[in-house]
Amino acid sequence: MALAQCASWRANGHEVAVCVNLSATNLLNPDLPNLVRSALERHQLMPQTLVLEITETTAITDFERSKQAIEQLRDIGLVVSVDDFGSGFTSLAYLSSLAVGELKLDRSFILGLATSTDSRNLALVRSTIDLAHALGLRVVAEGVEDEASFDMLVALGCDLAQGYLISKPKQPDEVELTAFPFSVPERHASASL
Repeated sequence: MALAQCASWRANGHEVAVCVNLSATNLLNPDLPNLVRSALERHQLMPQTLVLEITETTAITDFERSKQAIEQLRDIGLVVSVDDFGSGFTSLAYLSSLAVGELKLDRSFILGLATSTDSRNLALVRSTIDLAHALGLRVVAEGVEDEASFDMLVALGCDLAQGYLISKPKQPDEVELTAFPFSVPERHASASL
């Protein structure tokens, strides 16, 4: 369904990608790479139009099989994203071993970022962005609800933003794919829908 919607948006001139959450069962299904490849072909979409999201817990459920599955998905050309990063207790050693292409910073780090008096939270966000970039990963901030936090994330080099500032959850036919109502540098003008 997500790829059918993506194909419809792209046919109407909107160069967007869609994100789909995977459970551990989905990720460890040996048929997943072929299912994804077939769905992309059926909808005439390139792999870059789909991001598959897993949680830290999903990745470590069966680490060796997860690692292999993520590598197979990467070999197709897909980006696998670690969703809610920082909310679990996953070792950074796991992160360096997985062929993921994106980290989604958990919203607990982002909510109130600009107004927080806790400098440790800002240091964690800055350090995570720097670490992810050093590993060649793009970073998505979840839970962006105000322009001040968004501006701070732009200054920290965060790549993408997701949250109520961008849009509340909507049905596909309610989504308006338009420019942001506020000024953002071009490299930060994308939002994860």
